[in-house]
Amino acid sequence: MMRKSILLVFIALLALGSTCFAEDLKVGFVYVSPVGDAGYSYAHDQGRLAVEAMDGVTTSFVESVAEGQDSERVILNMARKGYDVIFATSYGYMDPMLKVAKDFPKVTFMHCSGYKNAPNMANYFGRIYQARYLTGMVAGAMTKSKTLGYVAALPIPEVIRGINAFALGAQAVNPDVQVRVVWTKTWYDPATEKEAAKSLLDVGCDVIAQHQDSPGPQEAAQERGAYSIGYNTDMSSFAPKSHLTSAVWNWGPFYKEMVQQIKDGTWKSQFYWYGLDKGIVDIAPFGPMVPGDVQKKVLAKKLEIASGAYKVFSGPIRDQAGKEKVAAGAVMSDADLLGFNWFVQGVVGTLE
Repeated sequence: MMRKSILLVFIALLALGSTCFAEDLKVGFVYVSPVGDAGYSYAHDQGRLAVEAMDGVTTSFVESVAEGQDSERVILNMARKGYDVIFATSYGYMDPMLKVAKDFPKVTFMHCSGYKNAPNMANYFGRIYQARYLTGMVAGAMTKSKTLGYVAALPIPEVIRGINAFALGAQAVNPDVQVRVVWTKTWYDPATEKEAAKSLLDVGCDVIAQHQDSPGPQEAAQERGAYSIGYNTDMSSFAPKSHLTSAVWNWGPFYKEMVQQIKDGTWKSQFYWYGLDKGIVDIAPFGPMVPGDVQKKVLAKKLEIASGAYKVFSGPIRDQAGKEKVAAGAVMSDADLLGFNWFVQGVVGTLE
């Protein structure tokens, strides 16, 4: 009997030991630009730090990873090193991640801003277009020339959707506003993005918005005495005299939720698309030059959007040629938003 008791105690201690020394969940992040970009990758890395603070979790990241073959190498390397979860945060990582996911069925893969999935690979993004609409309202209220500039990255649905939301927001407070678009074909190239902003200022734009990671367009606007709308993070420190507000990300709550689900065994492969209601997207504090009545109007609309009382892409909406695309009383579906490939009326530019 004594031997049996000792054996049971020994087994219990072994079980306790294995629990105490269980390995942490390893979570990896892949970024398209430097974490010091003050923009997109920085915002994602703030989310990673929130995950790092969770019990039983360790994280790491690789920054400045080019889309395409280079990203496949990085993702594959993480999978081979035993990472349990891998977040790939740029659109061009989608196919490389899908390829790696097929060979590592026990690893959970999550791709940001894409649309392809697998049993162990999900997609996620945020309804940043909701914040874009609000920043458009601010820009529309502040412009004197009625010509807004938009420095855009690549002509993909994510960017097109944001431009359209910005234009609709501006037109909601200033119906005669135009939004002129210049493509840089970059995610992070401060010099190129700054020059693109200057080209818009040269043709009379007096508010500059952007969809890239660098603060280059903000700096160009301040140098010319124009206003600016930032993206990803509060960019006011780069252009304090010009910065009206920014459309910003808050990835921490989402990343923590996903990692907790994976730890609990409740995670499912699906498309996650959270918005103002979940706090994943928002706008930065208003600059001191934004009048109180404008701030009040924008914040009231923010509550309407967050509650679901107002949908950004509600009809009637016409395209550049004046053709009705969304009838009065209708609302664009998520499927249509995810495949956006046309500009709304009032946007000046091509999809090339």
